[in-house]
Amino acid sequence: MDRIDAMRVLLKVIETGSLSAAARSLHTPLPTVSRKISELERLLGARLITRTNRRILITDAGQQYVSAARDILDRIDEAERRVAGEYLSPKGDLTVTAPIVFGRLHVLPVISDFLKTFPAIDMKLTLNDRNNSLVEEQIDVAVRIGELRDTSLIAARVGFVRNVVYASPDYLKRNSEPINPRDLSAHQCIAFDTLASPHAWPFRDERQIFSVAITPRLSVNTAEAAIDAAASGLGLTRVMSYQARMLVDRGLLVPVLESFELPASPVQLVYLPNSILPLKLRVFLDFAAPRLRATLGLQGGRNNR
Repeated sequence: MDRIDAMRVLLKVIETGSLSAAARSLHTPLPTVSRKISELERLLGARLITRTNRRILITDAGQQYVSAARDILDRIDEAERRVAGEYLSPKGDLTVTAPIVFGRLHVLPVISDFLKTFPAIDMKLTLNDRNNSLVEEQIDVAVRIGELRDTSLIAARVGFVRNVVYASPDYLKRNSEPINPRDLSAHQCIAFDTLASPHAWPFRDERQIFSVAITPRLSVNTAEAAIDAAASGLGLTRVMSYQARMLVDRGLLVPVLESFELPASPVQLVYLPNSILPLKLRVFLDFAAPRLRATLGLQGGRNNR
């Protein structure tokens, strides 16, 4: 059997989630895909995947083998790129993911400039507010906000953002500005929270982190809607600083309760460890990191981005 080919088939099965989807993607008959997986399992003496009616489940042995196989194939691909001259001229495909608003405001402009500089590289940018799996979704670089939970990933810090309470100048003229988070009980609030409770906002004082209950006048499921509602004078909202930046710059929103903000969250470029970093990825990191640092800054997170 062609072990390298079998590895590629296995990875495609894991990527697509089924034998039939892998067969369609590889333009290979389904029985051939099934046979290659079975031959590989017999060779290794271990079951790599478990087939169910709905999807493919990878076994513990399969997890280990897939990780090793991916590294082997990456090395082969890298060697082929070297011979093909990619190290002289970066080329190939890159996949990047980023949070929706941050990606639109900060990542997309960097990518546009990057593609003009490196015409032989094509890119796919996926914007969403969930943490995609770099391995399962074959992502080269992810922009992550917050501390990393997966310590196996490599991260390059490019700046900080803050979680801030905002209000419009018009609203603050009609209502007294809150001086303490507990003053929020007397204010109209606009709730937007995808990871925490929309009915409580966390803050920090000199001693501890604490939460303050709010009664939302309006609850929304996107930061843009919360920001627009606050800018219209409806009430106070709490979003990441970069999400409100444009309206702050235009004077339509102002921050309040700044002395009670939580510690700033790091912004990082995250990628998988690889003993031989593909040139296309290396040049993107070298291009993107300083530009994002220039935009976000690294001064302890006390910036307005």
